[in-house]
Amino acid sequence: MKRYFLLLLLGTLTTLLDPSVIYAQFGPPGGGPGGPGGFGGQDTRRKKEFTGVAEETPKGNGKIAGILVDSTSGKPVEFATVALINVATNKPIDGTTSDAKGQFSLTKLAPGDYRLQYSFIGYKTRDSQKVTVVKGTDLNLGSVKLPADVRTLGEVVVTGQAALIEEKVDRLVFNADKDITAKGGDASDVLKRVPMLSVDLDGNVSLRGSQNIRVLINNKPSTIVAANVADALKQLPADMIKSVEVITSPSAKYDAEGAAGIINIITKKNTLHGLTLNVDAGAGLRASNLGLNGSYRQGKLGLTLGGFGRAGYNGASSTLDQTTKVGGQTLRTSQQGTAFDKPIFGQYTLGMDYDLAKNQSLSANVRFGTRNFIQQQTQLTNTYANEVLRNMSNRDVDRKDLSNSVDMNLDYIRTFKPQQEWSISTQYSRTGLTNNFYADILGQTGELTSRQRNLNNNTNQEFTIQTDYQTPIRKNQLLEFGGKAIMRQVDSRFQYQLGGSTGELVFDPTNPSGSLLYNQNIGAGYISYTYVTPSKYTFKVGTRYEHTGITAKANENTNLNIPAYSNLVPSINVSKSLKGGTTVKAAYNRRIQRPGLQQLNPNVNTANPQMIMVGNPNLSPELTDNVELSLSSTVKKTYINASVFGRLTNNGISQIRIPSDTLAGAIITTFQNIGVQRTVGTNVFFNTSITPKWTVNGGIDAYYVYMQGLTPGADGKSITISNTGVSLGGRLMSQLQLDKGWSAQVFSFFRGPSPQLQGTMGSFYMYSVGVRKDVANKRGSIGLAAENFAGGVTMRTTLNTPTLSSVSVTNLYNSNVKVTFSYRIGKMTFEAPRKKGRSVSNDDVKGEGDGGGQPQAAPAAAPAGGRPR
Repeated sequence: MKRYFLLLLLGTLTTLLDPSVIYAQFGPPGGGPGGPGGFGGQDTRRKKEFTGVAEETPKGNGKIAGILVDSTSGKPVEFATVALINVATNKPIDGTTSDAKGQFSLTKLAPGDYRLQYSFIGYKTRDSQKVTVVKGTDLNLGSVKLPADVRTLGEVVVTGQAALIEEKVDRLVFNADKDITAKGGDASDVLKRVPMLSVDLDGNVSLRGSQNIRVLINNKPSTIVAANVADALKQLPADMIKSVEVITSPSAKYDAEGAAGIINIITKKNTLHGLTLNVDAGAGLRASNLGLNGSYRQGKLGLTLGGFGRAGYNGASSTLDQTTKVGGQTLRTSQQGTAFDKPIFGQYTLGMDYDLAKNQSLSANVRFGTRNFIQQQTQLTNTYANEVLRNMSNRDVDRKDLSNSVDMNLDYIRTFKPQQEWSISTQYSRTGLTNNFYADILGQTGELTSRQRNLNNNTNQEFTIQTDYQTPIRKNQLLEFGGKAIMRQVDSRFQYQLGGSTGELVFDPTNPSGSLLYNQNIGAGYISYTYVTPSKYTFKVGTRYEHTGITAKANENTNLNIPAYSNLVPSINVSKSLKGGTTVKAAYNRRIQRPGLQQLNPNVNTANPQMIMVGNPNLSPELTDNVELSLSSTVKKTYINASVFGRLTNNGISQIRIPSDTLAGAIITTFQNIGVQRTVGTNVFFNTSITPKWTVNGGIDAYYVYMQGLTPGADGKSITISNTGVSLGGRLMSQLQLDKGWSAQVFSFFRGPSPQLQGTMGSFYMYSVGVRKDVANKRGSIGLAAENFAGGVTMRTTLNTPTLSSVSVTNLYNSNVKVTFSYRIGKMTFEAPRKKGRSVSNDDVKGEGDGGGQPQAAPAAAPAGGRPR
């Protein structure tokens, strides 16, 4: 009986998901706006009438046939809708779809006068002239050309000579390839220009004031991104970034991670046919770069190969004045330091895609990244007890932050009919991290007295497999569901060594060695449903269930009791298109934020003994509820977007500073689940065309935050503290297209002081100006840009608790002038875009510091539901 029931259930589901059954009951999927079965809601009367065969069709022996082709390329238009309309009643009485060769036919037609209507997404709906069928007639209409429709459903595109910013139903898109001053830089230089984002002096990225975000590269995660977002962004060249997508309200298809949202960086890809080689180079006072990227496409096979390297050199100085209270004694520390950075970053990629069949494709990609960050520091420190000099120290420190990462993925996708597709994706990632320092400890007269070394080696690896399926339900609904499994492992090992002025370094018993083995397994499933009403409301609702199991050991054999947890995370997105190009959107979602590698790492890093860093392997995830409301509109030549948002986080992960009980005057920075964070804010930005060749865009970000958590009190017991504050930020950019291939751009950014639980992070600013000249019929370009050319940047940060107070000032000498050059070799021709396999998107780990998401306003905008490609 059970077997019979299961077979019956399977047969029912198969029938329901079979597009031929759906088409038989509800008619074929819609075409462009206003077409039969159209999903855009622009011809409500016709949409209601044409739900398959709207009236009883008289039978006969007539036939009408033809071939649908693209009016520009002449290639067949597959799966287009062909409706047969009775001229007398103006109602559809029959219909079909074109096949893989664009051919269609309508048979068993009774004599009469008819009109054919052709429609498909991306093409204008076209009506034929009246055709008359007489008994026994076979009419061959030959090739019917369909012109492309330049409109894109569900998008509001910024007007002006260059669409620098686009707003889609679920995300904002910044087209980085329109930005010339970031050329020769890295991804963090691009993200500084993106609305709603801010990037601090260390490269840490915030979205609406929160660093609790996920960063994807081409819709894929990377273990190096999970380890440290700031360092990962420096490995990605700005020249290879096509666009940046900011997704503030991800749907259920996305992993539940990223409390504030998701940032998806899309690199440049092409649908070119042939062989090409691109060269990008730059030289500057603070950094130089060289990149080579090639592509080859012939027939069913496409290959890409790329390499990029960037070397930097920069200086900085800092002062620190902090006071701590330990055991009834007040200690004050004064420190002066200098630093010189010599980072080298590289990234190398190899990609392949192959068409297995007309409706099946396979893609694979390997990306290797490397980072070699070396910093030389000097630290002059005086420690006072009750204002009496207690100790003087002088340290020369060499820091080495090294990493090598590899990401490999294999993706397969099969398309059954328009809007119905199934994909399976796999990915393996591994990153090796080395975070060491070596210190010479000097006497008051500068002689070498002792030496210290910290060795910290980490590996972070994960394997992911996921599958996704989507299918239309009637003409205005879309169902999506899928599952995913992630197996993740972190292994960290560390030790300290000491030595005199000469001789070997030996194990330091006062700073014992240790290790952390952390295994995390995640199983997830989701379901999402999209419904578009005739009145142009789009509803996308879904829910995602995730179960996380953790096993962890410290020092090889000490089990850490970290319980498993399960979360149900719903999401709701609603949009409404109004007259005059105005769109209103509202959204709610719940997000999870799991701790990242550096937040878990228990290694005690005393590269600066007055500012010690240590992770916390017992961290729990945080949960955040988000709501937002936005409105966008185009008024004449100006595009405006305004939004308000609210965020409530429980069990929030945050940095905590506490006095050290072993090193006099030192402060330990670690991570804890502090408690509650409540944030409300607004974002306003605009883009306007002053002339067809001159655009100006900018925006203002503001938010208010309330934080509450625990911190040690003067008596050693934990006390509850809170802090509130307002943070303001803004940006302004102007682009000018000149004659004879010249262009110019200016950019400026400012972020005000940011409140933290125990104090305030200082404000900072940056600005740049650049010019570029296209050469050799736009095959190449030469550019010149200057950044912060009037001086460096100074940032002041303050901390205040019952047990400590601190003021640190950092001066970064980041003035820069750079020359850039690019050139393209090879001859290419355009071909139609190929459907690639979907890719793994692990956006579920908290960082330190899609192309898809939601469907467009209509699931007819294939592929709807937009799983990140």
